[in-house]
Amino acid sequence: MTAASKHLISFEGGNALSAFRAEGLRARLAAACPRIAGVTARHVHWVCSDGALDGTLSDRLAALLSYGEAADAGAGALVVVMPRLGTVSPWASKATDIAHNCGLAVHRIERVTEYRLQAKAGLLGSKPLSAEELQAAAALLHDRMTESVAFEREAARHLFDERQAEPMAHVDVLGAGRAALMRANVEFGLALSDDEIDYLAEAFRRLGRNPSDVELMMFAQANSEHCRHKIFNAEFTIDGRREPLSMFGMIRHTEKTSPQHTVVAYNDNAAVMEGGPVERWLPQGFTNAPQYGARATVADVLMKVETHNHPTAISPHPGASTGAGGEIRDEGATGRGARPKAGLTGFSVSNLHLPGTDEPWERQPIGKPAHIASALQIMTEGPLGGAAFNNEFGRPNLAGYFRVFEQDVAGVRRGYHKPIMIAGGVGSIDAAQTAKIAFPAGTLLIQLGGPGMRIGMGGGAASSMAAGSNTAALDFDSVQRGNPEIQRRAQEVINHCWALGDNNPILAIHDVGAGGISNAFPELVDGAGKGARFDLSQVPLEESGLAPKEIWCNESQERYVIALDPDLLPLFEQMCARERCPFAIVGVATDEPRLVLADASTQAIDMPMEVLFGKPPKMQRDVTRVLRSGSPLDLTGVTLEQVAFDVLRHPTVASKRFLVTIGDRTVGGLSHRDPMVGPWQVPVADCAVTLADFTGFRGESMAIGERTPLACLDAPAAGRMAVAEAITNLLAAPIELSRVKLSCNWMAACGEPGEDAALYDTVRAVGLELCPALGISVPVGKDSLSMRTRWSEGDVARQVTAPVSLIVSAFATLVDVRGTLTPQLQPGDTTLILVDLGAGRMRLGGSMLAQVRGAFGDEVPDLDDPQRLKSLVAAINTLRVSGQLLAYHDRSDGGLWATVCEMAFAGHRGVSLNVDLLVTESDGIADSRAEYGDSKNWASQVGERRNERTLAALFNEELGAVIQVRTADRDAVMAVLRTHGLSKHSHTIGKPNDRGIVEVWRDAKTVFSANLRDLQQAWDEVSWRIARQRDNPACADAEHEAAGRADDPGLHLHLTFDPRDAAPAFMTRPKVAILREQGVNSQVEMSYAMHAAGFDTFDVHMSDLQAGRARLDQFVGLVACGGFSYGDTLGAGEGWARSILFNPKLAEQFAAFFNRGDSFALGVCNGCQMMAALAPIIPGAAAWPRFTRNRSEQFEARLSLVEVLDSPSIFLAGMAGSRIPIAVSHGEGYADFAQRGDARTVKRAMRFVDHQGRPTEAYPANPNGSPEGLTGVTTSDGRFTVLMPHPERVFRNLQMSWTDGHAAAPSPWMRMFHSARRWVG
Repeated sequence: MTAASKHLISFEGGNALSAFRAEGLRARLAAACPRIAGVTARHVHWVCSDGALDGTLSDRLAALLSYGEAADAGAGALVVVMPRLGTVSPWASKATDIAHNCGLAVHRIERVTEYRLQAKAGLLGSKPLSAEELQAAAALLHDRMTESVAFEREAARHLFDERQAEPMAHVDVLGAGRAALMRANVEFGLALSDDEIDYLAEAFRRLGRNPSDVELMMFAQANSEHCRHKIFNAEFTIDGRREPLSMFGMIRHTEKTSPQHTVVAYNDNAAVMEGGPVERWLPQGFTNAPQYGARATVADVLMKVETHNHPTAISPHPGASTGAGGEIRDEGATGRGARPKAGLTGFSVSNLHLPGTDEPWERQPIGKPAHIASALQIMTEGPLGGAAFNNEFGRPNLAGYFRVFEQDVAGVRRGYHKPIMIAGGVGSIDAAQTAKIAFPAGTLLIQLGGPGMRIGMGGGAASSMAAGSNTAALDFDSVQRGNPEIQRRAQEVINHCWALGDNNPILAIHDVGAGGISNAFPELVDGAGKGARFDLSQVPLEESGLAPKEIWCNESQERYVIALDPDLLPLFEQMCARERCPFAIVGVATDEPRLVLADASTQAIDMPMEVLFGKPPKMQRDVTRVLRSGSPLDLTGVTLEQVAFDVLRHPTVASKRFLVTIGDRTVGGLSHRDPMVGPWQVPVADCAVTLADFTGFRGESMAIGERTPLACLDAPAAGRMAVAEAITNLLAAPIELSRVKLSCNWMAACGEPGEDAALYDTVRAVGLELCPALGISVPVGKDSLSMRTRWSEGDVARQVTAPVSLIVSAFATLVDVRGTLTPQLQPGDTTLILVDLGAGRMRLGGSMLAQVRGAFGDEVPDLDDPQRLKSLVAAINTLRVSGQLLAYHDRSDGGLWATVCEMAFAGHRGVSLNVDLLVTESDGIADSRAEYGDSKNWASQVGERRNERTLAALFNEELGAVIQVRTADRDAVMAVLRTHGLSKHSHTIGKPNDRGIVEVWRDAKTVFSANLRDLQQAWDEVSWRIARQRDNPACADAEHEAAGRADDPGLHLHLTFDPRDAAPAFMTRPKVAILREQGVNSQVEMSYAMHAAGFDTFDVHMSDLQAGRARLDQFVGLVACGGFSYGDTLGAGEGWARSILFNPKLAEQFAAFFNRGDSFALGVCNGCQMMAALAPIIPGAAAWPRFTRNRSEQFEARLSLVEVLDSPSIFLAGMAGSRIPIAVSHGEGYADFAQRGDARTVKRAMRFVDHQGRPTEAYPANPNGSPEGLTGVTTSDGRFTVLMPHPERVFRNLQMSWTDGHAAAPSPWMRMFHSARRWVG
């Protein structure tokens, strides 16, 4: 469409700012511009079409774009915030999809936000805001990396301007030689090294032609440090001695010594380890609404952990979002296709400087570069981005870590101004599909997923530089925009492909990440030993004006490249059409190992594969070690009363609930253990556990370990501690050490004095020494070796350098998940035992105790003897099997003190600690001081020394674990520890108490005592403060007030029925449609729950109904599933509903189904929202509300307590009065009667109750704030029920993060599905 032909029209939308967000924004605006007194905002939609809209089309568009609360027009100066000019937002893509599926012929719908700023009135009236004041306000109102700003509405028209593509350029290597490449290196931001420039100059001289800018950009990305890991493959000379192995060689050594159970290592997008037999539950076809069924197979387990540090530093939300998305694609693109299953995440940042605090460890701020986000921005926005992608894609996030560290250590300012953002997880892959096929010439080379956009040009190179050293323009080039909904569509296609087994049309698959398709396609064909010819004009694009280098090298997300069997192309086309997933045949494989990219008018690339993937000279690193030392930690005058609270309040130790509750942890129905523990749902579990299938007890576990501050003085010790902590975390699950696999993410500021050598020594310590000693391997990992931030303030140069940082993720398969332990203290007469792998050394260097004192210390903890760790694993497993362990928690940051406090918080029980055995400095034999009479008065003579020893005992962070055992079993437990050589360093340290007090005893008296609630309030403070500025402050205050409340009885189970009563055996299995729209992600677990109750379930996509491949009159029941249809664009579930209501045939078909006397339907979460929007055509649903944004204005993922109400619902028959915990995962669950429905007459089916069983609107017991706790409604005849919580994700007790039901039994929620089957008869 040319600029002259397009027609633009705007539609005013709803309110864009709730009252509390407007107030928070006003305060920030007033700080930047004191004359601003108020702010309002509304959405405005711009629609681009071929010509002027007629009245009918305009009215339908107006109805489509009417959602949310009505906006007050407002007055004041206008600031328009829009997507960055020249780009297309993910919102636009999804909104346009909805319009097309509603039959509306438009090209594109975009949304902008119009802010109105009110100025304070003076004595003579209100003076308009000046241009400078408006610019200051605009800087706060938009993200300059992803948005543009203007001051008039009509400026938004430029979003649709056609851009002219830059012509392809050539670099005159033949004429100007090396100097031409050096200029291009700077101008294009290629980050080529000197030897690579020499290599390219020689290569093109041999070819006898000049390179195109497309070829240079492709080469730079494919050979960037980010992609080729040149430092890890480099030859090292350290202190004049040439080292025999590269760092990658030392990592590979672990697989040579411990290859057991590894299937794939180092040669795919993810590693694969042996799994076991499973019962797959999946559609038995890929089109025409196939039936779900079980398939016995062998499934292996894949694992991958990525980093997305630089993009997260530049723009935290999209940076973390696309970091999660990229790692998910790595999992899906393993072998010939796989299914991502569960994720983990992590963040390391510098000091937060939370408003309203003055923490002792934050009193020497250094500032930051202007275009790098602050640590607080990163931790406010980044986790939301990562969680949002996981949530919308439909992958639970079950584990993680969060570290804050910034400190001067040994003359170096250490910290994470360039953050670490970790995204990882596990997936499932058929054992027969783990190897890519070396495909022949003629194989089709396909792009699957979203279109190309002007995103991430040179991102791979940009992320290989020091943060802050780039220009803002180049930093923007590394910023991406995530669209998880289209990635979900692509994943559904991949799932259909691998489900065909031997008929899988995918021969090989690769994700698109750094370097875009310019890296992915060549790697795909090079892996098969082939070349390829590509047609540049066939690359799908969404933005105009892309130059050839931008088309080929952009890093648009949500894409895969596939080598496809041409004979099976028709099957693949059907799959993509059904899932509405775009794809394009971009090229074809050739026998000649040459890469050609052209279109009708342009020959962009003609390069031998050996030039692209050849062997530039191997990098040489000639480095020296720098020995760094610290001063002993001075604890003189330090009081336990002060540091006990300081340590709990430090973000590294403090509660991570602000990171946990924003992420869905139940989607997929295969989660067993997430961070939230016990009836009080306290986030203290460090080990995640998933189930292998819906029927058995096999599973997988994963955990993270990292102790990066220790590397400031001793990097190898930090590496050993990271590996060991990952294992002690993982040990909460019933692991076999020989089955443990590690992913190592290595980060360092290479090039800084001593850092290369420290990294090398750490890799050697882990790869050549520790892992072989433990018998475990590292089949996968990643590096990021530019972990420094440089900038200037005036004439003063600033730098913050991260310590060598090893983040270890440990994975293991489990034969039976039921032996998993948690930190929750159990009731009864019990004893706590510390198993001290530090053997009494109590080294305090780098500890939280040191950090909260603004110090660091000298000697850091270490794993001195790997055998002790092996013995701990063996001993814990022995005690686990014998049933003698009640609780388990490893010792880590914050030492024994934090470990015991977290166990107390989880169990809602006080603890009486006795440190006498830990502070003893002599056994009376080896130390001659005990021979003298005055030793009898030792405690009083050396009180200060005793205090220091007490602090060291409580706060040292040596490896170890605390276990809770029955007092009656204590001696037997000690005997087991003795058998494993651990009794010398295993100590009885105390007992739980019922007084709600945590106290420390020494020398027969109490030296510290604090109320459990006061301690938990301190521990919860960081989450409260971040949530208060991120979410609704009233909700944040309410949840903080509830933390540790002494009178809180916790979750409970109260049943008015026998959950063992199943539906009687029927001779028939009625057909039920498991209905989904693009973006829905909960259909598999729903189909299984309905199947288990006696129904035959069918995978019905809305496209099946639209195309006539299926009809609702074929089914007696319909279940609308949870997820994010259309990414919740235009209101949660509303777009899905309107695609029905705006389609006359579909509207008639749904109305006919609802009006049958024998039909029934259930809507859950997104399906609840959708069916509520269909209320006008559902008999008896006129009183149903809309389900709108949670009052917290945050996605809420919780195990909440609900009460089943007495209602006609056929699903809830016989359950009235029962109170049962249930999974909640939604952002829009508020039952809103303001715009639709009738609260007086609605048939209520379910409501949230507090832990006393009372209906509640109080947060967080009511996570969405619905009036009177309402969260489910039905019709007068009970045939149609909708509810926001997810019973299908917790139909087994094993799927619940807490229950007192038997682990092997179905949960009480299975009764729902049986009741429906009884009703059908």
